[in-house]
Amino acid sequence: MRGVPRVAVVGPTGFVGSVVLGELERRRRDDAGGRDLILRAVSRREPGGIDEWCPVDLTVPETVRGVCEGVDVLLHLAASLSSDEERCAAVNIEGTRALMADASRYGVRRIVHLSTTAVYGPGPHRGIAVDGVPPAPVSPASRTRLVAEGYALAAGATVLRPALILGPGDEWVVPTLTRLLTAVPTLWDGGRALLSLVHVVDLARLITCFALNDGGPRARIFHAGHPEPVRCGDLLTTLARCGELPEVTGDSSLRQCVARLRASGAAVSERQFSLVARDHWYDSRETWEAAGCEPGRGPLARLTDSAR
Repeated sequence: MRGVPRVAVVGPTGFVGSVVLGELERRRRDDAGGRDLILRAVSRREPGGIDEWCPVDLTVPETVRGVCEGVDVLLHLAASLSSDEERCAAVNIEGTRALMADASRYGVRRIVHLSTTAVYGPGPHRGIAVDGVPPAPVSPASRTRLVAEGYALAAGATVLRPALILGPGDEWVVPTLTRLLTAVPTLWDGGRALLSLVHVVDLARLITCFALNDGGPRARIFHAGHPEPVRCGDLLTTLARCGELPEVTGDSSLRQCVARLRASGAAVSERQFSLVARDHWYDSRETWEAAGCEPGRGPLARLTDSAR
């Protein structure tokens, strides 16, 4: 890139987007890489710490037109996780289609698009490479995000698929674990399941490295977890030490756990239970090297540091 890169962040107020915006601001403040950045927020509401704001509603494709004018780097970090198919299609498919068309119209040189390993559907998954099993999404969010990947790849984007994301602002992992432990207060299958995790701070670093890596890969999909999977039991123990979860005692088989979950009437599905109680890990080793980014000590170390 020549001159001062203009980076457009779509979804800068979300769980991941807000941390990415903070990482970009930190790099600009520290002058990482010896260059400045112009930050453009693309969102319904204006965040702080940016130079430009484009008010956009991804459910209204007409509002997207022109947001990529003058942009060097586009980070598409917004998505609907709704259970409503129509809502997900409007945001994830039509919104992404309009955004990628605008990026192509204005010749954006670098695009990073955030997706999810949920596109693979039910596991268990054990150390698979990208598309090591055929995608088989089961929810409206994952189905529509898989379609969105196609538009992103056609525009030359680097597509990142994280699995479970931890950190401040998490509205899924810890709340789901809390509900599950309330319904089934035991160590599920001895806590042996291996999970792909990433702390939101490390994911933000990874996204930023891909964004500013001029010679990085294009039109490719990468898994975006820490290279080393984490045992479910270690995750529960660490979160308990941090005061986020109750201490877990006892040990039950998966079959016993599912029976207890069904009998509990808890507002959590067997699919959600499976995501954390059975193996769901994905080979992410190549990802960090391709981005030129160190993966760090891992999500559990991040949680421990935060607790301190």
